[in-house]
Amino acid sequence: MNARERMLAAFDRRPLDRVPTDIWAVPEVRAKLADGLGPDWAGALHIDGIAAVGASYVGPPLPEVPDDGRVDFWGVRTKKVTYQGGDYYERSHEPLAAAETIDDLEAYPWPSADWFDYAPMRAAAEARRKDQSLKAGYMAPFYQHNKLRGLETSLTDPLLKPEFTHHLLKRACDFIHEHHRRMFQACEGLVDVTEVTDDFGAQSGPLISLDVFREFYRPQVRRFIDLAGEFGIRVFHHDDGAMRPFLPDLVDMGIAVLNPIQWRCPGMEIEGLKREFGGRICFHGGVDNQQTLPFGSEADVRAEVRRLIDVLAADGTGYVLAPCHNIQAVTPLENIVAMYDEAHHYGRF
Repeated sequence: MNARERMLAAFDRRPLDRVPTDIWAVPEVRAKLADGLGPDWAGALHIDGIAAVGASYVGPPLPEVPDDGRVDFWGVRTKKVTYQGGDYYERSHEPLAAAETIDDLEAYPWPSADWFDYAPMRAAAEARRKDQSLKAGYMAPFYQHNKLRGLETSLTDPLLKPEFTHHLLKRACDFIHEHHRRMFQACEGLVDVTEVTDDFGAQSGPLISLDVFREFYRPQVRRFIDLAGEFGIRVFHHDDGAMRPFLPDLVDMGIAVLNPIQWRCPGMEIEGLKREFGGRICFHGGVDNQQTLPFGSEADVRAEVRRLIDVLAADGTGYVLAPCHNIQAVTPLENIVAMYDEAHHYGRF
């Protein structure tokens, strides 16, 4: 199997020659890998990966921001914050943080699908899918609510401003839906997977109740999953932390791949996940990057890789080995190499 065939077989829970692998990592880690292993570090580590395409922004000029900041077409601003070993861009301005009424929402300059150029996507997709599976799109209603209003306010909105919240989500998701419809039309027949994703879980439990999810966010998630289905595209669902209460709804709606499998969080034990959902979805991720990868030994990493393969690929399919989120800059190069080396040699069927 080549990388593309292997990844798609895992997504569809078909027989495999070996467990496919993927990588999520901060830029500092990618630079470290290039320095240590050369420019083809992904090939050296036998990483199958997933290629991606997107539309180009050609809309109204974005406002100027300070040198260490960024702004997107929603008006969400971020600033660079330096941590030990690396930089992150943290939100510094949410454009609808002060909105109080539906009139305030209507006064906001909502983005338009007309602000993007979709024409070049098809040629890019045709080129990139030759060797790898292909992803296009990122649809996340709860996260977009967080970004527009701020996390704390977005958590209280459904309880204090239900009509306001429904209106905000509809306006935001109407754009997201049309934007993705045009991307999928531009690449019809070529896209293998899209992200309908969010972060409903925190370290020890859900960020929102199941009732809030079902009233406010599930209808939008449903729209996005149905849109992917219209084009025959699999749904990749990224969801951090202890998000187990939402899984039955998400699986019933049709997600195909679940990431990142933070098994140290309550409810995310891999044996239970495989037993209950392994016949319906593929698992992606799992290698712990809170403790094992940054602070464990090479032997710890290899042992964890073997355990994940033994459980999540117990039936010879349905698992893509990857870190359970971005590998952080403090992670030793030796541990990263050990993860992929063990997967390559141990994960054969």
